[in-house]
Amino acid sequence: MNLQKIEFKNKEDQILNGRLELPLDQQPHNFAIFAHCFTCNKNLSAVKNISRSLTAKGFGVLRFDFTGLGESEGEFENTNFSGNIEDLIAASNYLATNYEAPTLLVGHSLGGAAVLFAAAQIDSIKAVATIGAPSNPVHVKHLFKSDLDEINSTGLANVNLGGRGFTIKKQFIEDLESNSLPEIAKNLRKALLIMHSPQDNTVGIINAEEIYQAARHPKSFVSLDGADHLLMDKKDSMYAGEVIAGWATRYVELPDNSQLKTKHQVVASLDDTDGFTTLMKVGNHNMVADEPVSFGGNDYGPSPYELVSAGLSACTAMTVQMYVKRKGWPLKNIEVHTSYGKSHLQDCENCESENAKIDTFNREIKLTGNLDDKQKKRILQIADKCPVHKTLHSETQVITNLIES
Repeated sequence: MNLQKIEFKNKEDQILNGRLELPLDQQPHNFAIFAHCFTCNKNLSAVKNISRSLTAKGFGVLRFDFTGLGESEGEFENTNFSGNIEDLIAASNYLATNYEAPTLLVGHSLGGAAVLFAAAQIDSIKAVATIGAPSNPVHVKHLFKSDLDEINSTGLANVNLGGRGFTIKKQFIEDLESNSLPEIAKNLRKALLIMHSPQDNTVGIINAEEIYQAARHPKSFVSLDGADHLLMDKKDSMYAGEVIAGWATRYVELPDNSQLKTKHQVVASLDDTDGFTTLMKVGNHNMVADEPVSFGGNDYGPSPYELVSAGLSACTAMTVQMYVKRKGWPLKNIEVHTSYGKSHLQDCENCESENAKIDTFNREIKLTGNLDDKQKKRILQIADKCPVHKTLHSETQVITNLIES
């Protein structure tokens, strides 16, 4: 993953801080902007996980702190909902000037409402995805309902939101009340994906229904069943990101091919905060490798040895099918089951020694078709001639050089 720290200015000439995540070793096919939840920031785990899922599918993703939050300049107490919309437009202008205009907006909670308003003002946007968004910005007032009287009487109040103190001014409340989301959704005329958890106790599921009813097609709804409002379980945020990435590709333009910018067939990238979860570009395909939970990983992808076993299984199946088609034999299907481990040499003289164990691939083949015994025997011989099998049996070398950054 290529993670870049970027800065751009908002309408008030204040510097907003962001992170631009670019896909591994390729030009992004599209750019997206992520709007975080009310009083959150760009580094919330759910924001990072969803952005990473999009990046793994070839999107460039800009996530940034709204004015007065995180590392961005400004005072939160002087901001309002309209300011969040302006920040999104400023982020879009930054991408259009320095990279490419964004085609996808993703918003979480109040950020979900903000991206709907912003999408109506950004011509390049083709698709919008909301997660746990309120059907009207004013609905967030319930988060500080006990302080509303003080806000209305004195003009401001210090409220506690998620264990953190924030100063909310009356202008914030008035601004929420002046923005009507149903009318915006009705006239959006851009692809819309609404994601919401039925168990969301912060923004109820009824909000998703109201947005869906107000919006025009193409519109979609996906339930995040069992998730909390902040998607604190990594599985929920990763799932949301993968669904958004798959859905959005239907509405944005994709290049015919995305070649690796390297002389090699595979690139793997692992940040110091990712454990074993490794992003890979395999030819023209994006993949994830990982280790099982029992080994300290997240099990979000196959392990390295599972990938090697997969190569042997796939190559065996391809080689056998190619051979029997040339022969005209009636093989309807071949299944190749492969696993890796270390086991003793079949004829070891000193089996009690650990050194007597060697790398072993156990391969079992299931053939479906009207084949005689002679044909089956020949197929097993051909299986041993697949290129990956030969490579595993041959003397190999790995030449490693350092790429200067």
